[in-house]
Amino acid sequence: MTNRQVTDTIMMIRPASFGFNPETAESNAFQVNEQDQPADVIKEIAIREFDAMVEKLKGAGIEVIVVDDDNRVIKTDAVFPNNWISLHEDGTLVTYPMLSAIRRHERRADIISLLQENFVINRHLHLEDSEERGIFLEGTGSLILDRQNRLAYACVSPRTDKDLLEDFCRKLRYKPIVFRALDPNGLEIYHTNVMMNIGETFAVVCLESIRDLQEKEFVVRSLETSGKEVVEINFQQMLNFAGNMLQVANSSGERILVMSEAAYRSLGPEQLETLEKHSKVLTVSIPTIEKYGGGSARCMMAEVFCQKKNKG
Repeated sequence: MTNRQVTDTIMMIRPASFGFNPETAESNAFQVNEQDQPADVIKEIAIREFDAMVEKLKGAGIEVIVVDDDNRVIKTDAVFPNNWISLHEDGTLVTYPMLSAIRRHERRADIISLLQENFVINRHLHLEDSEERGIFLEGTGSLILDRQNRLAYACVSPRTDKDLLEDFCRKLRYKPIVFRALDPNGLEIYHTNVMMNIGETFAVVCLESIRDLQEKEFVVRSLETSGKEVVEINFQQMLNFAGNMLQVANSSGERILVMSEAAYRSLGPEQLETLEKHSKVLTVSIPTIEKYGGGSARCMMAEVFCQKKNKG
């Protein structure tokens, strides 16, 4: 079976209680809580940003499964489903342990049942059991998967445990590529997917965040050996979410690189020219979600690689 790097189907969660989460802010330097607007206004703006993004993705021919967040428990980060679930081409569904107790309510059995009704899912791998031991691995926030070459890149942080990463790799047949990445203040970057992205033929990475020269060379060599053209971004671009993008496919098979307008504006002409050589670029306006949630376009999309069920 050929391992696909991109999918034409993604799942997104329409927020019901979006807002600033103090439990995640300690390890997420991207979050801002200026309290310049009432919480209900922030929530409504975030919902409008979400709906506009979904409309734009669907308009580009990308299949989007939209699931409404429920109000049984307030879940301020439900708009970022890629942290609690991933779906793989071999029919594996993985659920993940998350550092924030509030966020653990995002794992919903009804969403898993919906996916099982519509896609071929052969096994469910429960990694969330490690939460009791204070060990975390937050999905494809922690893991940047080169699915074609079976490589899993990850920067260690309070949300990305090296041993659990290796357990994931053993069970799904990946090779771990582990390194440390620090922000300009010397703090561990909370999620790998804010400093790195991998597409079919390219990789975007903030190399200056990898301070150890041997680790930096190891990451670059691994990317180049596996056929990726490396597009380097700097700290300022990373802080504008230029690392947080995702390549998907539309119904015609066209490759589309989804990123926020903030990320796009931060990139230089040469960087954009290189990316556009590999993929069509689609930008979405999500400044409120980025500001208060500390995540961007990639975090909002959970890729569905499982085979669709034939209901005919």
